[in-house]
Amino acid sequence: MDQHAKVYIAGHRGLVGSAILRKLTRDFDTEIICRTRQELDLCNQAEVMKFFAEKKPEYVFLAAAKVGGILENQTYPAKFIYENVMMQSNLIHAAYKYNVKKLLFLGSSCIYPKLALQPIKEEYLLTGELEPTNAAYAVAKITGIQMCQAYNSQYGTKFISIMPTNLYGPNDNFDLTSSHVLPALIRKFHEAKINHLPNVEIWGTGKPRREFLHVDDLADACLFLMDIYEGNQPINVGVGKDISIQELAALVGGVIGYSGEILYNCAMPDGTPRKLLDIAKITDLGWQSKIKLEDGIANTYQWYLNSLANHRT
Repeated sequence: MDQHAKVYIAGHRGLVGSAILRKLTRDFDTEIICRTRQELDLCNQAEVMKFFAEKKPEYVFLAAAKVGGILENQTYPAKFIYENVMMQSNLIHAAYKYNVKKLLFLGSSCIYPKLALQPIKEEYLLTGELEPTNAAYAVAKITGIQMCQAYNSQYGTKFISIMPTNLYGPNDNFDLTSSHVLPALIRKFHEAKINHLPNVEIWGTGKPRREFLHVDDLADACLFLMDIYEGNQPINVGVGKDISIQELAALVGGVIGYSGEILYNCAMPDGTPRKLLDIAKITDLGWQSKIKLEDGIANTYQWYLNSLANHRT
């Protein structure tokens, strides 16, 4: 990617988009274009087309998405599928119409079959039933990947798709009604600590296993792949090892300094039993993650504490 190129980050205030923005700002001399949701409605095709016609970005990171945890996915499936399909469709089509040199689409590891063989290879996509608790979101993301492939095939575009594992880091969502597991644990343990609560309740059995990638590592992978990868097939991005939710809870509790009891509410859903990505393809290309999980949790907890302090002031 040209160091002086015009780069548009869709979703620059989100977890992934903000990490890409930090990386670009620190390491590149590009002209970065960003718009808030109030300035540009990505679900509005006319607005998106006008924006691309005026700004003519050369590279696009499509990190904008409607995301959430199990509860929000189950409660608002129509909202998840509608908003994600609309945003993706408008941005991918506009990128084609206005001759974007390269677009990187952010998929998700949750689009793989619920009972996929482990570790999950890219070719396992669409080989089995999805996890019901996030099926609407997964179908939307699969549609985005298929769109990139179709436009590459029909129009000769260079639209690549990546499938990151579970992400965490600065600018994560810590709302307990809509967050993913790791930020939810950070908030629960922090509040239990400061309120001297005797226990913390966690949804499910704690047995499912998950892989966690710090979002700054993902941003590094995005820039790496934008530079060298031109394959039509999506590519996994992860750390290559997983951890049970029970082990994760103990790790988060240790970082935060909470010593109370951890209770598991087995009446709540576990979700997919295991989700570990096969990262052989990106490893063979020469990339690997750098941030250890414990260090990343400590970094994220510090960011959370700072955000609470800033909110109070």
